[in-house]
Amino acid sequence: MINVTFVLGGCRSGKSGFALQTAGAIPAERRVFIATSMPLDDEMKARVARHRTERGAGWTTVEAPLALAEAIDENARNGSVILVDCLTLWISNLLLSTGAPAAVEARIPRLIETLAQAACPVVLVSNEVGAGIVPENKLARQFRDLAGTANQAVAAAAHRVVWVVAGIPVTIKPTGST
Repeated sequence: MINVTFVLGGCRSGKSGFALQTAGAIPAERRVFIATSMPLDDEMKARVARHRTERGAGWTTVEAPLALAEAIDENARNGSVILVDCLTLWISNLLLSTGAPAAVEARIPRLIETLAQAACPVVLVSNEVGAGIVPENKLARQFRDLAGTANQAVAAAAHRVVWVVAGIPVTIKPTGST
């Protein structure tokens, strides 16, 4: 597997900023940001605009709210660096679009396969959702379980896993570990 870094953290932990810094430090002629969000309200649209400004003009944005593996595969061919933000929004989008947890879970191995075959460094961001309370409703529990399954699979495949807490990156899986 080529260079895959997986960045986890809670909401507003600093994980996206750390991931952007990490991906930005990788020498690359082409930088690709794969966005999984679907900005459906004004607050999310403003958030997306702010993130585009933070990234700067050196990044190409690819929107892939459902076809994440395909977007990585297509963009990894150009010897670039890819930053994916974020895995949990992708899971949420799939769950809401299919309504079937099994269909979402079936997409995770394809993502792992794509990461293993990527011809460029990939940095992925995800929320750690398993540290909180058990959600009160079925959909939220399904989401939490799917996000946990996806996070475990990506963490196992990645060469580096970093947990960001209160803006402080903590490497939990260094290069060469299993």
